[in-house]
Amino acid sequence: MTARVEPLRPQDADALHAFLAADINHNLYLLGVLEEYGVEGFWGLFGEEGLKSALFVGGRGGVVIPSASNPSDIAALAHGVPELKPRSGVGEKTAVDAMVRALQMKPWLSSVQRLFAVSADDLGPFTNPALRLAREEDLDAVFPLALGAVREVMKRDPLEEDAERFRARVLHRIRTRRTYVLEAEGALVFKIDVGSRSQHGAELEGLYTLPEHRRLGHATLSLGQISRHLLSSLPRLTLRVNEEDQSLAGVARKVGYVEQRNMRIVIAD
Repeated sequence: MTARVEPLRPQDADALHAFLAADINHNLYLLGVLEEYGVEGFWGLFGEEGLKSALFVGGRGGVVIPSASNPSDIAALAHGVPELKPRSGVGEKTAVDAMVRALQMKPWLSSVQRLFAVSADDLGPFTNPALRLAREEDLDAVFPLALGAVREVMKRDPLEEDAERFRARVLHRIRTRRTYVLEAEGALVFKIDVGSRSQHGAELEGLYTLPEHRRLGHATLSLGQISRHLLSSLPRLTLRVNEEDQSLAGVARKVGYVEQRNMRIVIAD
């Protein structure tokens, strides 16, 4: 039987779930997408034994997230999706590398990220009860924190791309109770987002402390607080950290996060 590429259908949801759950930590973001939105946007490579790899195509084709899979299977899948020309992608490093080669992408940003994971049993004693959910009236204060996180991690300025869309995304995360903030000296100085969530766990992202408030313990205590809070009802959390960010990697380890396989994020024109 020749391997075939197909968009996934509702009846494929169980097979996709089982496939992604075989490597939960590295597919945690996709498990959250599947649980929240269903199979729409997912493509699969099928062989004699069933599903061999999966791709999520979002943002009108501009964002692609490959499953943690055999790189040759990801390459075959990427080749098989019609008119696939992503502007960005993120996932396990070997899978993203295979996708980039298969699609002949020429990213202007290609950054290796360390994936960290933690369970309740691994957590250290770090807490900060002052960490809270952001409210709609916090939007103007949260916005520069969100902007700083993107500029620092992604090396791009969303205000030059689509400022209104970026602001709407920040507001949406606040309204859906995904953004947590810390106030100090009368101002918001730290934020972190829950990027994806499912029964299997959640992936945290967008961790950012104002530069003038760094090295004061805000990130350590706040990461410990949100981790303890979320792990009261979830089995695990993951967090991606840029390879060159030794400070944040140190914070993650201190809180109890354990390093997993490397990830990669790419952005092309």
